[in-house]
Amino acid sequence: MITLPHPPSGLTKATWTDADFPGMGWHDCRVHAVSIGEYADGTLPPARMLLDLDYIVRWVQPAGRDRNFTFWIAPATLVLERAWNIDGRLGPLHEVMEIADVHRLDSPDSNPEPLWHIEGQNFEFRLRAVGYTQYLRLPPQHVPRQALTSTERAGMSFAEQSFA
Repeated sequence: MITLPHPPSGLTKATWTDADFPGMGWHDCRVHAVSIGEYADGTLPPARMLLDLDYIVRWVQPAGRDRNFTFWIAPATLVLERAWNIDGRLGPLHEVMEIADVHRLDSPDSNPEPLWHIEGQNFEFRLRAVGYTQYLRLPPQHVPRQALTSTERAGMSFAEQSFA
């Protein structure tokens, strides 16, 4: 018998990579923090782009007289590996950052790394990266909104460890 990491939400695994890209979606995922980090060993290129976000594992259709969707959401760390040529815009910063879509585009030149375009409400990033790993840090929680509270997500974090 195969045990899923979180049967109530239908989650099949807690760590995802760019190999899973076709089956993933980040629409309406709230971004809480962004970091450009370096590798400790001097690996080139030296940057990694990390996003602390609320990953919507599943949208739940309204039932009965309910008119609103509910959501299975888990706090996650999305790490874009060996990131370079990072460009983007932010603002206004008093509003929330929610991802509209993540695009993986073919390389526009002789470099093998794809071009990643993360577009959202009040921001966008374009960068080159070999790929990504996304870690769901806690089991998904069923909530009536598209984001977790600070308490529900155990604050902000760039931890690179999954709950399962």
